[in-house]
Amino acid sequence: EELQLRLLRSHACGVGEPYPDEIVRAAMLLRANALAKGTSGARVETVELLLACLDRGVLPVVPSRGSVGASGDLAPLAHLALPLVGEGEAFLDGERVPGIEALTRAGLEPVRLEAKEGLSLINGTQFMAAFAALGLVRARRLARAADLACAQSVEALQGSRTSFLPQIHALRPLRGQVDSAANVLRLLEGSAIIESHRWCDKVQDAYSLRCAAQVHGASRDLFDYVDYTVSVELNAATDNPLVLVDEGALVSNGNFHGQPLAFALDALAMAAAELASISERRVERLVNPNLSDGLPAFLTSDGGLNSGFMIPQYVAASLVSENKVLAHPAS
Repeated sequence: EELQLRLLRSHACGVGEPYPDEIVRAAMLLRANALAKGTSGARVETVELLLACLDRGVLPVVPSRGSVGASGDLAPLAHLALPLVGEGEAFLDGERVPGIEALTRAGLEPVRLEAKEGLSLINGTQFMAAFAALGLVRARRLARAADLACAQSVEALQGSRTSFLPQIHALRPLRGQVDSAANVLRLLEGSAIIESHRWCDKVQDAYSLRCAAQVHGASRDLFDYVDYTVSVELNAATDNPLVLVDEGALVSNGNFHGQPLAFALDALAMAAAELASISERRVERLVNPNLSDGLPAFLTSDGGLNSGFMIPQYVAASLVSENKVLAHPAS
């Protein structure tokens, strides 16, 4: 048992502000799921204590800096495991307390680790997978919101719906592009504003409108790639060594390596950032009287003292620039 405790303590070297609660909860669930596969050499009661902590709101304090991913999430997972043995710190009812106090107040007792369980608790990619899974859910939501914002912009800027016709996208049948175009076209269905400009003399719309399905669709396709990687990872065995029960073998391996998730997370960041980039360009057209087809400057009828939506537009431009920095690959 002392060897297991020394292992946990030596790896709990993270620094910085704690991870958000939602990330820690997700990592706890994923860690329990990985151990429950039966290839990590952990006892049932250890997994049950992890789930009981999750159920009763005992959330380990896990510093947000310390993992490079190549060895999985060793440092964060060590911090995640310490409260299980009555050490480290945990949040309970919003209060940061010693791990043993959190367990006691929640009516739980620390587990006494046996052979292999220290390694079983710290090996894996659960924090990376938690970020990827939660990020993917939000990114998919953003993709739908981007289509909606685009449709509204097409209406406001007296654009054409023809660039979203399915016949066009059938000639370049990338799945995300086809889906995005169909979504925008559905949102514009029956629009009286669009219909009133059927015979206008405009030759074609700006890229931010006309190419929206292509840009949104490319992001959607990357989200699908992330989905594939994350869906596999959520139910994978990423421990080292692994216990192969049927073969009666304990084998050293590299399933803990985070490269698949690292690539996926970089792709997720780039794809989400591009949704913001093209959306900001549409906002610019809406507020710029030289580009907005007769809309009031800065979308306000009381110019001068009232800057209207000028400030939100340049805040958006600032955030887009920051996104590009944050989307620089770390993999």
